[in-house]
Amino acid sequence: MLGHFLARILFLLRPPLRRAAIQNLRLAYPDWSDAQRRGVIRGMVRNLGWLAAEFAHFPGLNRVNVEQVVIQEGFENFQAGLARGKGVLFLTGHIGGWELGSFAHSIYAGPIQFLVRPVDNSRVDALVNAYRGLRGNRPIEKNDSVRAVLRALGAGSAVGILADNNTSRSEGVFVNFFGIPACTTGGLARFALHTDAAVVPGYTLWDASLGKYRLCYEPAVLLARSGDDQADIVENTQRFTSALEAIVRKAPDQWLWIHRRWKTRPEGEASIYPD
Repeated sequence: MLGHFLARILFLLRPPLRRAAIQNLRLAYPDWSDAQRRGVIRGMVRNLGWLAAEFAHFPGLNRVNVEQVVIQEGFENFQAGLARGKGVLFLTGHIGGWELGSFAHSIYAGPIQFLVRPVDNSRVDALVNAYRGLRGNRPIEKNDSVRAVLRALGAGSAVGILADNNTSRSEGVFVNFFGIPACTTGGLARFALHTDAAVVPGYTLWDASLGKYRLCYEPAVLLARSGDDQADIVENTQRFTSALEAIVRKAPDQWLWIHRRWKTRPEGEASIYPD
């Protein structure tokens, strides 16, 4: 309750975030009513509050009590990917309890590594990473990630990548997300094509009927290999993005709509965000 209340206050104090969420929902769901969009935004704010509250409780989670908070679904898909011996790339996004999911995985199945952007405040960054790593998980800074990711995959480990952020034209490729071209990191496709690691979609959604979260693993995404490296990067990035879109559509009120997902536009195209 407290986390939800604080999230509501912070959201109200940041009008640009509200405008971004509204515009994103207009783009993604043009046929919805304003009331439907407002309902999703309320759910998103509640989800963010709950995520913060769950994060604060990480020190108390262990193998004995984790099932009271998170259950697994489709874990055999992760095991199948791991059995290939090339490592696993977790395809995930800012949906549901994304921090909780990686932490619960470390309790259920062992530590993973994941790409992160450092928090600007070094003390806060250190605290956040200390909580993330209580059960052995290790962050990899996004700006210095290539060798660390390749080393982890070469050792047969799992690496989580949040692939639902906008990126710059120099770093990304344009693929459709909700039918709109979105500049998306091609790094995940490059890693997958180079190492043949299994790309397993993984996400953690709140299930109101259970009163707990479901940590879900889907079958590995089939990679396209045409022999044209750039075409394969674009095609596989589209496959990964389509998988993330399908996850968001399952629970739109649990995705991070405040992020300007379509900020970077193709050359010569005007911004789709009014401000």
